[in-house]
Amino acid sequence: MTTLISFLGKSQTGGYRKARYCFDTGVVREEPYFGMALKEHLNAQRLVLVGTAGSMWNAFFLDRGDGDDIEDLDRLDRAAAEGAVTAAMLEGHAERLSARLGIQVQCLLIGYAKSDDEQADLLLRLAGVVSDGEHVVLDVTHSFRHLPMLALVAARYLRRMRGVQVNDIYYGALDMTDAATGETPVLRLKGMLTMLDWVDALATYDKDGDYGVFAPLLHADGMDRARADQLAQAAFFERTSNAKRAFDELSSVATSVEAHPGPLGRLFRAELLRRIGWIRSKGRAAQEKDLASAYLQRQDFLRAAVFLQESLKSAQLSAHGKDVDWRTSRDSAHESLRSQSEYAELSDLRNAMAHGDQAATEKAEDALNSRDKLKSAFRRIMSWSPR
Repeated sequence: MTTLISFLGKSQTGGYRKARYCFDTGVVREEPYFGMALKEHLNAQRLVLVGTAGSMWNAFFLDRGDGDDIEDLDRLDRAAAEGAVTAAMLEGHAERLSARLGIQVQCLLIGYAKSDDEQADLLLRLAGVVSDGEHVVLDVTHSFRHLPMLALVAARYLRRMRGVQVNDIYYGALDMTDAATGETPVLRLKGMLTMLDWVDALATYDKDGDYGVFAPLLHADGMDRARADQLAQAAFFERTSNAKRAFDELSSVATSVEAHPGPLGRLFRAELLRRIGWIRSKGRAAQEKDLASAYLQRQDFLRAAVFLQESLKSAQLSAHGKDVDWRTSRDSAHESLRSQSEYAELSDLRNAMAHGDQAATEKAEDALNSRDKLKSAFRRIMSWSPR
């Protein structure tokens, strides 16, 4: 079931101007109020009209018939012109609209969203008229000019708070009416919601380092699913401390990300490539050290310790011309490095964090009592080179 949430504009004498709204399917629908054309186009089963005390609530009753309650409609007209419509007036009006349109109609009276309080109230009120998981389309055509911006926020808010799926945002662009055909283009603004999904994904990655959040976005933007899923696989390997296999996956998919022609992929390409830039570092030791730095920046101290420890082992093996990928060599490097104080301190920090135990040394225990001291200890050890 699709619910159409349509924002009403300011009351005006004579009603809205008729327009021939042209959808991207080629269908043209002539209506004075775009919400009606959109309702028919979507076959919406429920309509929520959102407006202020001065909105044109009678947009559907400009051609009043004998069966209409003329007195009540005139009273609503006068109240709208004076900016004095009340919620009580709209209760009966919603019933009249439901009967006329043949679907469930709800009228939601809002403030003018001029202040932070009113803007927050608008979001709360919208959340109150939708159900968890409901499919919703927003129409911002006739709204006050600042409300489309709030509609974007509302779409994200409803999804996060109520699991509502906002399928699209529509705008009947009257100012873009073609002089030759007389047709008014209908713009679909869902791309803006997808852009926000990408912004969210960047923020999520910066917080926890999970490349997997980009996989469904790249696939939706036209990338082959198997290629996009390599990002999720790389994230899995990285988050299980397997830098080598994460490197292999990212190296394979990085070329596809760089060449991806999708519009949103192109928009966010530079930032995504920057975030997987550790694969361009030369050698396993440098790559693991870059990962340790990245996780330290996110304050994921345990992963930072794991990658820094592996980086020090890789650096020592490289310095002695040994195979950095051979398990036995890495075990030997660990035993060799344990006698060096910086590595021993790092091992103590890692073990204490992994097991939730008290550190073996007073120095490490002191570092674990303060975020700033722990960061300082990491930076000091990062600047050290094993013998």
